[in-house]
Amino acid sequence: MATARIYKPAKTAMQSGKAKTKKWILEFEPSAAKRPDKLMGWVGSKDMAGDQVKLRFAEKAQAIAFADRCGIEYRVQDPAERDISPKSYADNFRPDRVTGNWTH
Repeated sequence: MATARIYKPAKTAMQSGKAKTKKWILEFEPSAAKRPDKLMGWVGSKDMAGDQVKLRFAEKAQAIAFADRCGIEYRVQDPAERDISPKSYADNFRPDRVTGNWTH
């Protein structure tokens, strides 16, 4: 049986919010390399689990319990925590601003 990966997806560079990053995903790792089809030239593989199966869970414990119950080998990839520093628009106009001087 193929190994699965349990992870929480990261925010893409194209979105400003955290949509689609709250659920945990159980996804099978591909067992075979993809190759072009001889007739059409489209890229594909015969590995249906690695290409098409992606299960979503509300919590990490649910995903792990599902994998244990079904006898699926898995590895858990915990998300990296973001360091968010609070910023204020008014700080751009402070007289004691450290970076850059205003020319107007």
